[in-house]
Amino acid sequence: MNTYQRSYTFSFLLVFVVLILFHPALSTHVNTLSSSESLTISSKRVLISPGGVFELGFFKPSGRSRWYLGIRYRKVSKTTYAWVANRDNPLSNSIGTLKISSNNLVLLGQSNNTVWSTNLTSGNYVRSPVEAELLPNGNFVMRYKESSSGFLWQSFDFPTDTLLPEMKLGYDLKTRRNRFLTSWRSSDDPSSGDTMYKLNIRRGLPEFILMHGRLKSQRSGPWNGIGFSGIPEVQGLNYMVHNYTENSEEIAYSFHMTNQSIYSRLTVNASTLNRFTWIPPSWAWSTLWATPTDKCDIVEICGPYAYCYRSPYPTCNCIKGFVPKNQGNWKFGDGSDGCVRSMRLNCSGDGFLRLNNMKLPDTVTATVDRRIDVEKCEERCLSDCNCTSFATADVRAGGVGCIFWTGEIVDIRKYDVGGQDLYVRLNYAADLGSSILM
Repeated sequence: MNTYQRSYTFSFLLVFVVLILFHPALSTHVNTLSSSESLTISSKRVLISPGGVFELGFFKPSGRSRWYLGIRYRKVSKTTYAWVANRDNPLSNSIGTLKISSNNLVLLGQSNNTVWSTNLTSGNYVRSPVEAELLPNGNFVMRYKESSSGFLWQSFDFPTDTLLPEMKLGYDLKTRRNRFLTSWRSSDDPSSGDTMYKLNIRRGLPEFILMHGRLKSQRSGPWNGIGFSGIPEVQGLNYMVHNYTENSEEIAYSFHMTNQSIYSRLTVNASTLNRFTWIPPSWAWSTLWATPTDKCDIVEICGPYAYCYRSPYPTCNCIKGFVPKNQGNWKFGDGSDGCVRSMRLNCSGDGFLRLNNMKLPDTVTATVDRRIDVEKCEERCLSDCNCTSFATADVRAGGVGCIFWTGEIVDIRKYDVGGQDLYVRLNYAADLGSSILM
């Protein structure tokens, strides 16, 4: 090889190496942080998940000198954050360092004061070293370096305002941790706002509720095997699978995508819960659904034994066999007092009216028996004079299990598509001239 050839070969190799090191498409993305490394605001270094969907780093959402550590979508043109570590304790200036210290992730500010930490105690680990890693699904985890499974800590256990695929909302019964969403205070302030979306398991049947402060504004209805009766819009999407688990270890909801090129997230803001999707080739977030969708979604817009129906506009209607409790207010469109029975129950001579496409009533007074055959639901309810209605607990494969309500049933709405059947107890001889609600 002559001098010219050697020089040409060297130049080609040099250019190739430079391209590998500095070209974004060819460079290797770093998604781990070791105990000897750190991220700082000044270095502008970020962790990038395998596949390049997410990145973790520092950001400043407004003109104010407030810095945060967060995870955002990297491939999405509109800046979209999925998680914020120090949302309620921002860095006051551009001095900030994320590092591993004493087997904890710590965020240090000016004068090395701790702004945020994973706060693990010595009982949480027995050996070292550990490392932090940003996973392909956007989960930021800390685990033993030599371990391929099991996390000492994960961001998925501490949601902010966004639920990502494979992330769970609900109760971890082993740790007694409730994972719920809390809105940003404003579009440029990630501190905890007043709106929350959380699983309520204190009384009755578990269901998700949307809270504005202490006011319950909307509820999901109970899980029926394929979805929540109060959110029919999420059913029937071939690129998204919904999961609900209720056992001795957890009561939780999650979803995952069957098409990984589509992004989806569930986000709560100051007023609504939104399901956003990003479907190529549009490359823009679109709102799949938002709730409350109308007045019928507002909790108890119609009182007991009244259902809300949006046709042609939200209005309250008494169930067959009931009449308005307050005729004066009812005439002016106020159905908040609900309805009362036109004929008392006989207990021994009652029957059931089937209401189809319904959001099931508030489950505070409900009980469930998942072992009973659906054919036995009516018999079981009739044997209890306090039972006022029932529905199938799991609608799959013809139905299994029963939900029973005692006392008044409230917060019901009717859909044109979706929901499920609800059976309301009536005086058989006086009220059951028709069995179907039209």
